[in-house]
Parts: sequence; structure tokens; C-alpha cells
Amino acid sequence: MSRHPAFWAATLCFFTLELQLIAEETSPSPLAVFEQRIMPIFASPKPSSCIQCHLASVDLKNYILPTSQATFQALRNQGLINVDAPLESKILQLIAMGDKDADQGAKLIHAKTRQAERAAFAAWIEACCQDKVLLASQPNREPSTESAQQTVGPEKPLAVVRYNRKDRLLDSFVRNIWSQRMRCFPCHTPHEIDLDNPMHKQPGERHADYVQEFGQKMNLFLETPEKTLNSWIASSRKERENHLPLINAKTPANSLILLKPTAKVPGKDENGLVVGPSSVLPVSHVGGLKMHIHDQSYKSFLTWLEDFARVDSDTYAEESDLPQDNWFPTEQVVRISDVSDAWPVLATVQVFVFAWDEHTSAWSTSPTAFTQALITPKRMVNGPLFRMASPTQKVQWTRGEMARLEPGKYLIRVCLDRNQQLNEHPEVLLHDAKSDMLQTEIEAVWKDGFKDAELIDGGQMK
Repeated sequence: MSRHPAFWAATLCFFTLELQLIAEETSPSPLAVFEQRIMPIFASPKPSSCIQCHLASVDLKNYILPTSQATFQALRNQGLINVDAPLESKILQLIAMGDKDADQGAKLIHAKTRQAERAAFAAWIEACCQDKVLLASQPNREPSTESAQQTVGPEKPLAVVRYNRKDRLLDSFVRNIWSQRMRCFPCHTPHEIDLDNPMHKQPGERHADYVQEFGQKMNLFLETPEKTLNSWIASSRKERENHLPLINAKTPANSLILLKPTAKVPGKDENGLVVGPSSVLPVSHVGGLKMHIHDQSYKSFLTWLEDFARVDSDTYAEESDLPQDNWFPTEQVVRISDVSDAWPVLATVQVFVFAWDEHTSAWSTSPTAFTQALITPKRMVNGPLFRMASPTQKVQWTRGEMARLEPGKYLIRVCLDRNQQLNEHPEVLLHDAKSDMLQTEIEAVWKDGFKDAELIDGGQMK
């Protein structure tokens, strides 16, 4: 017996509706998914995968409220859930940010946690977006109610959250410490030794002897800045007797990476024999002095260490707390002779370079470059320049090249740290000092290296 086409259409519609109702009955509710998959993330004592990219200030727990409905409403109101395309929700994109991490090791370590978190949130969001009652609900805006306009996300400003990212910290590490690594050549820089270069034969042998005597800990600077920084952080998390950490997050000035290059060679015992190097106070260094306290490298090392400590302890609270962190290394050197007799030997000075602006016929209002150094017994000041980025004109610099100053007309300003501000605040720049300042105008060529330093007669400074 044949049936009318309308019969079959009605039958198909009936079974489709039945299957839909069955699916709705068997699909877990948003509340069930929330309790089974989201709350374990909220209750876990372990940090979320956010730590892959952020050292502090943010955790996935910041985006979860005590109830499923409150969490959904808050995420939706803040544009973090796309009810029309649930799997394109911004919260899922934030969780997946770790997939773009250039640090392949960190990406691999956190992959399982990151994927589980994204899957849990995706399942819960899809369940929420299929719940007509939940979609129709509006947040309770009565100020007297417990759920009034609840929000999710980090408590600190986004500028602080972004500043605490590991890639920002790595960029600063490259500029402030990695760029200075050749001060530690060859003993701690195995990947800078070219055994095919005849001039590296003796340094290579010296490095091999030290590794045989002291072990692999000699190899401080690894193949890349990423590997180096990760290694230093991991090593510094381990507390060891008779050994200060490379990065001392509690007392940055007592970081071994700063104390070793500013320490003298080990002394001798009562029998006249040379004692082994010390990694506790007072620190001694087989390689002897590699940089002086308060010179340019010391400033950049200590400034980075102070910054790391504040990020690691989540100390920055407001955007105004954040340091500028806007200087870039160059290979250009300034050398000033005959510094004023009124300034004491071994005092710390900062040298600032201001560029001439042809458009305004005036000197730049902020420094173009600076260095920091000590007045030598011969009354000289030497220092490699750091190029400074202004808020309106960023300096373009990558790891493969150094920042530069172009030849031209410049104002050189030298500021004396007479009150020793830098002891307590190493990041301070003194270019606005109203006293203890000398300056002069020059036509600079700016070649590279100490051999071709830009020479300035301090006797002509006013």
C-alpha cells in the first residue's frame, strides 16, 4: 500500500522531533558539566596553564565564579562567550594562547593541561548555549544581591598582566643580560667558542679545563636566551646550602649572576694555598672582576634582577608601578677625559645623549641614549651606550643586530650620583638632575667598539 508523500514528511518530522527531545534529555546540563569539569579547575591547588605564558597576576581560576549561571553571565557580559558561535568564544582563545608560544619546551610541558582546560570550557559553553532558559536569563543588577554584576578576570590591570608575561621578561633579559654575555667569554659561554677559529684555541682549552674541574655548571649561557633563562630560573628555585641562587628573587643584589663578575679571585689560606671559589658571601670568582659595581653592565643586570623579583612576587599593582624598561644595547662607546676635579674618583656618573631635532630646532626632550660608569683614577669615564626608546618613536632592534645612533649633532650631559641614589634604586636615571651636571655639544661619528669610542674633552664641559 502506497502512502501519500505528506504522510512520510509528517512521519520524518515526528521522528526528528523525538530524536531532538531524546538528545536534549540525554545531553548533560550546564550545571552538570560545570560541576564535573569546571569546578575541579577552580578547586585545584595547582596553577592553571596560564603559568606557561604568565609568571604572575593571572590564573584560569580568575574566570570562574562559584556557580555555573553566575560564571556564564559574567563571561557573556564581558564578551568572553560567543553565544552564536560557542567554539569561537574569546575565553577559549585565551586558553589556547599557549599553542603560539615560541618556547617549544614550555608548550610541550603544558600541552596536556591546556588541552584539558579548553575541552572542559568548550563542553560547558556549548551546554550553556543550548540551554534556552540560561540564554534568556539576565544578570541580577540589584546592588543588594550577592550576584550583582559579578565580573571575572584578573584583579590587576591588564597592563600589569601583560607586563608579567614571560615573553616580555625574556625580551628584557635579552637586552639587559644576554647582550652582555661576552663579558663572561670563554668560561661560561661554550656556544660562543669556535674551535675552527685559531684565535679561539686557547680560550677553548681554558673552558674545557674549567668544565673538567668544576663541572657543567660552568656553562651558564646556553644555545639560546630562552634555554638560558629557563635554566637559570629552574636552578634558582632549588635551595642549596653553601650556594646562593643565580637569580635571588628575595634579595636581587645577592644574585650569584651579579656577585660573581664583580668579585675578586679567591684568596689564600694560612698555608699560602689558593682556596676554592666561594658561592656564598663573601663571593669569590676564579675569573676575577668582569664588571665594576655601578658600571653600565652592573646597572642593566641589577635592574633586570629587581624587575624579575617584583614580577615573581606579583608586586606590581598598578600600571604606574611598572618601570620603563626601554633601553637597547649598542656597540657604540662614549669616552670622556679630564672629568671635573670637583667630582670624586670612583663616583658613579650617568652620561646622557640628546639628539638635535631639525624640525623643532631644539634638543630632544628625552635622552636618545645613556651609559653609566665610574670616574677612573685617571679622571676618565668610559661606557657602551644603551639606545633609549621614546613613547612616540620605538627603537627597532632584534636579537640578530644591535641598536645604533646615527652620526650627527648631539648634546652630552653627565650627571653625578652624589647622593648615591643608585645604591637603593638601581633603575633610576638622573638626566633631570638640577645640580651636579656637566654638558657640552658635539658632532659625533659613532663608530663601534672601545677602540673607536667617541672622544669628548671633559675640560670643555660646562
